Amino acid sequence: MSNKIDSLTENVARIFAKNTSRRGLFSRLGALVAGAATIPLLPVARGAGPGDKVDMGNGYDGVASQPNDNPQDPGDPSSCSYWRYCAIDGYLCTCCGGTHTTCPPGTEMSPLTWIGTCLNPADGRSYIISYNDCCGANSCGRCICYSSLDDKPMVRPQANNDINWCLGSTTEVYNCTTAIIAGVALDSK
Repeated sequence: MSNKIDSLTENVARIFAKNTSRRGLFSRLGALVAGAATIPLLPVARGAGPGDKVDMGNGYDGVASQPNDNPQDPGDPSSCSYWRYCAIDGYLCTCCGGTHTTCPPGTEMSPLTWIGTCLNPADGRSYIISYNDCCGANSCGRCICYSSLDDKPMVRPQANNDINWCLGSTTEVYNCTTAIIAGVALDSK
């Protein structure tokens, strides 16, 4: 058995040596090393620090403002600057026929979600926000918002906003995203 392995190894090594020059081997090896060295230079979405400001915009042309009459939930849910959207990545359901907590007609809310922690300016408390994608109709294409605040790498999917969360639905077609308060965040001491 070991003679067969030795013979096979010898034949593979001879074929490789006949078809490859040292210069070609070193050039491919150098290209591989240089290519591997550029991987850390690729863009990576990183969460903003506690003192960082995230520019979320002030609204969209052609979209009516939807002021919230609840003083404990201030802001315009049709604007990216709405406080609940601090970690959102997607189209706002408020611009697609739904609200910031409900999906538009003809879509279903994905049971899978990512979470963020947003500061409510009305009471100064942080809330856990569940970002649920609405699935089943083509992308709305209106009111795109993106914030990387609290966004984590793909190895922590529960806090990553770059995943298609419609995978848990009956269809994988993404339409828009909601922002539902899941609870009050604990104060870190």
